[in-house]
Amino acid sequence: MPRGKRRSAPEMGPSEDDRHSSKRQRNAYQTSQSSRRYNKVDDAFSQKRCLTWFREYTTPDDPDTLGPEGMEKFCEDIGVEPENVAMLVLAYKMGARQMGFFTQSEWLKGLTDLQCDTSGKVQCKLDYLRNLLNDSNAFKIIYRYAYDFARDKDQRSMDIETAKAMLQLLLGKHWPLYAQFAQFLEQSKYKVINKDQWCNILEFSRTISNDLTNYDVDGAWPVMLDEFVEWLRLLRSQSTIS
Repeated sequence: MPRGKRRSAPEMGPSEDDRHSSKRQRNAYQTSQSSRRYNKVDDAFSQKRCLTWFREYTTPDDPDTLGPEGMEKFCEDIGVEPENVAMLVLAYKMGARQMGFFTQSEWLKGLTDLQCDTSGKVQCKLDYLRNLLNDSNAFKIIYRYAYDFARDKDQRSMDIETAKAMLQLLLGKHWPLYAQFAQFLEQSKYKVINKDQWCNILEFSRTISNDLTNYDVDGAWPVMLDEFVEWLRLLRSQSTIS
């Protein structure tokens, strides 16, 4: 007898496991897309969120000003000391007028520019803020800003202790003669530093060699720097003799 035609195997649909696996994949994809959309919204700068964040550091008595206590908490939240140079650069970006204080308008100005509305976003900008000082023109602008920012607003000059702290912050790691200059200030008669002296200290640090051979005593340097050069030369000659 001739063989009958072999009946072809019935086509099998996807198994139960396959259907569950496909469903899981679709759900995972949808969750991923939803998460991406959420993160994009979350990453976008929000002035409202920035202002709400500001209020965490102010008091009901003065809600429009972040003061010293709030500043300390803010520094803790972003992981830097108040004396960190990044804080000076951040204050410059805000256009802050007084050390230890940020007004609401200053806060919004600076953080809108940086597109930061959370502590995490500011932390991500800290290296950027520090690196601004590597540009010689930006450094000069921030150095000059620091004078008016740090001095008492009822005084025309900066008191010597504040000046030494700010010079240490800005020039301590970059000017080889800073230690000697700080020592000179310690034993000098100077109680304050005026803006002309402040600006010329930076120029001196950038242009005068460590051995002082290119210093012109007849130049237009402030008397303070003439006295520093004289003092340092004498100190070096005494060291050579001894």
